[in-house]
Order: sequence, then structure tokens, then C-alpha cells
Amino acid sequence: MGFTIGMLLIVAVVFIFLAVVLSFVPLGLWISALAAGVKIGIFNLIGMRLRRVPPHKIVNPLIKAVKAGLDVGVDKLEAHYLAGGNVDRVVNALIAAQRAEIPLTFERAAAIDLAGRNVLEAVQMSVNPKVIETPVVAAVAKDGIEVKAKARVTVRANIDRLVGGAGEETIIARVGEGIVTTVGSAESHKAVLENPDSISRTVLNKGLDSGTAFEILSIDIADVDVGRNIGAQLQTDQAEADKRIAQARAEERRAMAVAKEQEMKAMVQEMRAKVVEAEAEVPKALAEALRQGKLGVLDYYNMKNIIADTQMRDSISKLAPKTDDDSQHNKE
Repeated sequence: MGFTIGMLLIVAVVFIFLAVVLSFVPLGLWISALAAGVKIGIFNLIGMRLRRVPPHKIVNPLIKAVKAGLDVGVDKLEAHYLAGGNVDRVVNALIAAQRAEIPLTFERAAAIDLAGRNVLEAVQMSVNPKVIETPVVAAVAKDGIEVKAKARVTVRANIDRLVGGAGEETIIARVGEGIVTTVGSAESHKAVLENPDSISRTVLNKGLDSGTAFEILSIDIADVDVGRNIGAQLQTDQAEADKRIAQARAEERRAMAVAKEQEMKAMVQEMRAKVVEAEAEVPKALAEALRQGKLGVLDYYNMKNIIADTQMRDSISKLAPKTDDDSQHNKE
């Protein structure tokens, strides 16, 4: 009875030991690699576990690379994974490049992948060019008419310039700039509508793909349309601005005239005040003349009579209606 229990304990310990070893040692991957003809040691797989590298992310891409005839070592794949790269995508890109006869080394592919670009997509774009559609670009010809154009740019990835090269946004911006320049140099918008291919030729000859990660194969104008009459609108806006300036200046002159009128009225009132002041001095002067004997009493009363008679005659002349003889006499 005791012997049986001891054997069971031994079997349990051996089973637990094998389970721990098999969970730590990827024996299945090692067998798969041997069956595929990939030479990789069991201790290499254990070392990957110790370095916290999932063995299946190295072994499976390695099997694909060996089957495709690529000369890629385990150390390179593991180093690329530890650097934060996508090993499976790099291997797929190398296989696609080899099938398409595109010269691409592992180091170049790894650098492109670590730079944040999709190296597999770049290889596929080298084989199958991509079409980039620009937004509607508005430009104004010399005759003041707005022309709206949309272009389709066919590009192919340039493997050698993927690291450090500009992206699609730069291509779109440069094409838009070329469209604006070409339309702006046209004498009339009709010339652009008649020959839209002139935009393509002019833009394509500018070498817009320099410094980018792409090679421009063709630029095709997809749509050309006539927009607003910018020249007429600018002239209208200028005329409206000139009118407002003229109105402001006229209002300024009117305000100055009103101020001048008020100033002249004030001067008239001032003159009247001076006249009243001067008339107030007349009685004083008469009184002084009487005291000094320069003016007699009879002379004073004669002057008063003359003034009264003059006022009476003036009042009568204002009340009496004009006769035909007076009118005729006035005309003569």
C-alpha cells in the first residue's frame, strides 16, 4: 500500500515537472521549425523566453522567410522585435519585394518599419501605384474669373526615400500650389477650360516629388469648373469703399459748415451787443453835453422832435399800401 502511494507521488511530481517544462519550453514551435527545415536550437527558444520575447513571433516569420529563400537570421529578427518593430510585416514585405524583383534588404525594411511607415504597403504601392485625389483647388485667372479644379495624382512609393521623405499631404499641397500658379498665369479662364491638360503638364514639369517618399507618375485633371467673378466683386467692393469714403468726407464738410454757421451767428450776436452798448452811451453823451453847455435845451428838443417825426413817417410808410404809380415809379 505504501509503495503504491509512493509511485503515485512520483508520477504526480514528474507530471507537474513536465507540465512546467513544456509550458516554459516551446517544444511545439521547435518541432515545427525542424519540420520546416529551420535550424534553431531549443536553447535559443528558452533564451527568448528569458528575454521576454514571444517565440512564436520570431519562429513563424523565420519559417516564412526560409521557405521563401530569404537569408534572415534569428538574431536580426529578435533584435528588430526588441526595438519595437513588427517582425511579421517586415518579413512579408521582404517576400513581396523579392517576388516583385525590388531590391530591398532586411536592414532597409527594418529601418522603414521603425520609422513608423508601413513597409509592406510601401512595397505593394511600388508594384501597384496609388491614386491620390486632391480637394477642389480654387484659383483666379488674369481676367478675374475663378477656376475650380480637382486633380488625381498617380504616385509610386520610392523605397529609398521612405525614411525621411515627405508624405501624401506634401504631395497634395504641392499639386494645389502648382494648379494655383498655372491658372493664375493664364490670360483668360477660357484658355484653362479649353486645355485643362496644360495644368497637368505645367505641374508635372515642376518636379513636385523631390524630397518626398513618392514618385509622381502622372497628374490628371479630373474636374474643372468656373467659379465666381472675383475681379468684378473686387471692383464692386472697391467702389463701395470709395462711396463710403466720399460720404464720410461730405459729412465732415457738412459738420464744418454747420460749425462755421454757428460761429457766424455768435459773431452777429456779439456785434449786436456792441451796437446796443454803443447806443447806451448816446444818452450819457447828451447829458454830458448839456451839463457842459455844448448843447442847448432847444437844440435837444428839436432833435427829439425830428426823431419822433422820422419814426412817425416810417410807421406810416409801412402801413400805407403801394399804388400803381408808386410801383411804376419804383420800376423807373
